[in-house]
Amino acid sequence: MGERLAVVGGGVIGLSIAWRAAAAGWPVTLYDPAPESAASWVAGGMLAPVTESRPGEEALLDIGIAALDAWPAFAADLTQAAHDPGLRPDGTVVAAFDAADLATVRMLAEHLADRGRAVEELTGAGLRTLEPALGPSVRGGLSVPGDLAVDNRSLLCALHTAAADAGVERDLRRVDAVRPNTVRLGESTVGYDAVVIAAGAHSAALHPALTGRVFPVKGEILRLRAGARTAAAPVRTVRALVESRSVYLVPRDGGELVLGATQYEAGFDTTPTVRGVRDLLTDGERVAPGIAEYAVAEVAAGLRAGSRDGLPIVEWLEPGVLAATGHHRNGLLLAPHTATLVLTLLGVAR
Repeated sequence: MGERLAVVGGGVIGLSIAWRAAAAGWPVTLYDPAPESAASWVAGGMLAPVTESRPGEEALLDIGIAALDAWPAFAADLTQAAHDPGLRPDGTVVAAFDAADLATVRMLAEHLADRGRAVEELTGAGLRTLEPALGPSVRGGLSVPGDLAVDNRSLLCALHTAAADAGVERDLRRVDAVRPNTVRLGESTVGYDAVVIAAGAHSAALHPALTGRVFPVKGEILRLRAGARTAAAPVRTVRALVESRSVYLVPRDGGELVLGATQYEAGFDTTPTVRGVRDLLTDGERVAPGIAEYAVAEVAAGLRAGSRDGLPIVEWLEPGVLAATGHHRNGLLLAPHTATLVLTLLGVAR
């Protein structure tokens, strides 16, 4: 093909774009000085546009459903190119802790029914039949069997391997700015036929057209590990409302459980707080009491790339510069969709 592409950012969005573009024939350079600092490295791994949906976010729901439909083929391609990214087809349950939470969940069910999405309302006993790990205080909720989940770290490792095997060159230098067809590295610049900004929460600092449009949203997350004598972890992803606070539990192979996630604006601070960790453990234990005996394997915080309208920013900023950022809580879910859209904008057939 001959055209040279730079992708700035080595999280799930940047890696997916780099891999797909290289597989389509582009010579690709991927810039990221600290790939394990990406928000996707500490993500929960839910691929759940239906249970993430809220009234007023119909456009995001439609994009999310399209992305969910693309995920099985994306995972199969990635398995063939590298290794299994850990896709789980077990679905999601939504649990409500008190009467107010249950009313919110029922509103969600009505909203989804209006959008033609099928979910099943269940009593607390019905939810516990599906997921015995849930506690007796859960009042009721929903079953959403069509949702997926993925092991985010297996996914990122697979994408690294697939990208490298497709010919993507890695550059660990920090990009200071992106301008038409160029990346600025300190005092030097490197030219490309196109540059994609996929640096998550840090994207706004790279180009003036993103100033004020992308901002960091902090989220703490815990990785817990079941022991030989502890209660079994849930099989399905559990999203719960506990006195209006949102918490999720995402199972991993090997008895690991991801518990998250707080969500608030705190600039670029990635230090976990006592309050955030305490709230996660307290609410998580109320939903699934057995986790009290689990080991705490990791405490971390990441920065999602928020946008003002909640929608991702995937567009030309100017000739030679594309943005693929602002995915907020849906980066893993939207990665296949975004990569396809970027290749379309670049004029490359999938």
